[in-house]
Amino acid sequence: MSETADKRAYAAALGREGEQRVAEYLKQQGYIIVKRNYRDRFGEVDIIAETRDTLVFVEVKTRAAGALVSGFEAVDTHKQRRLYKTGMLFLERLHRDLQPRFDVAEVTVETNRDGSSRWKLQYLKNAF
Repeated sequence: MSETADKRAYAAALGREGEQRVAEYLKQQGYIIVKRNYRDRFGEVDIIAETRDTLVFVEVKTRAAGALVSGFEAVDTHKQRRLYKTGMLFLERLHRDLQPRFDVAEVTVETNRDGSSRWKLQYLKNAF
C-alpha cells in the first residue's frame, strides 16, 4: 500500500471513530440517533438526531492534534449550504413537524509516544 493510501485509510478510520464518539455523546445527552451517514443528491450528513421537538443535523470533523485547519473552520459556507439543503430534503421526506438545527462537532485526537490516544470533543449547537 502506498503512503498516500495509508494516510487516506488512517483518516477514514479516524473519521469513523470520531463519528462514533459523537453519536455516543449525543445518546448520553438524551438524543435519539435517527440516521448516520445520510446521503442524497446534495451531500451527506454525518449524524441526524432527534429530541422531542428538534431534528438535529450534525457535521462531525475529526482532526489529529496540530492540524492546520480546525474542524470548525472546515465547515465553510459552501459546506453549510450543502448540509442545509440535505437536511431540508430529509426533513421534507420525513413528513414530521420538527424544528431543524445544524450543529458541528469537532473531535481532536492526540497520539501519545506510547501509542495511546487522547480524544477531545467540542460541540457547537446552532453552528449556522
